[in-house]
Amino acid sequence: MQYLLSRASLSILKRLASERTLFAFDFDGTLSPIVDHPDEAGMREVTRDLLSRLAKFHPVVIVSGRARADLLSKLRGVKLARVIGNHGAETGPVTQNWRRHIHKWKSIIEHEVGSFLGVWVEDKGLSLAVHYRLSSEKAKVRRRVFALAGKLKQARVFGGKQVINVVVDVAPHKGEALAAERDRLNCQWVLFVGDDENDEAAFAMDGKIIPVRIGRKRDSHARYYLRSQAEIDKLLERLVENAGK
Repeated sequence: MQYLLSRASLSILKRLASERTLFAFDFDGTLSPIVDHPDEAGMREVTRDLLSRLAKFHPVVIVSGRARADLLSKLRGVKLARVIGNHGAETGPVTQNWRRHIHKWKSIIEHEVGSFLGVWVEDKGLSLAVHYRLSSEKAKVRRRVFALAGKLKQARVFGGKQVINVVVDVAPHKGEALAAERDRLNCQWVLFVGDDENDEAAFAMDGKIIPVRIGRKRDSHARYYLRSQAEIDKLLERLVENAGK
């Protein structure tokens, strides 16, 4: 993986600024620091300002595991080309047929993990998030939930940073959602920044893409990295500087 803020990478950022580029970002762990509870997450003011400035020059899309309504509340005031929730599945109104699956799965999973302290199941309309960051039995919770979720029909199950996600298997993933936005907005390039397992589908998407991961990881599809979440402000600053030239 190549460090995106190195001197050798400056030409990449300049090229992206000079062409029709879609700039796309995950939210938690990317635009916002990781926190103990998702309700506490939020962008720093400098991040919000830089993101708003970038959006004046190029189309900017946010694609996150959060529900779209939740994202919109945290991105209020930033003029974006699209806000996509539920790991790529939610670009607009929630499909009620999918919602029925989610409600059923939530009851099953809550029954299975109800005895574990510090574990709770978040219903996001088109996906579930089983949070276990505050549990003292993390490994046991993971084994229990993955074993159970693997038996759920029409479910796609994947891990994250101390969370297990359950999504309807026919719903678009982040890579498919971003490809659709790239085509809709008639962009030549995509720069996508993410930090977690659910971003790998976007890192691996076809076409002219600069996939950037927060933190190095040997088996990631991302070809570039930032050292920490705090460096997102440095990246946005460079993008804004180049876009304004």
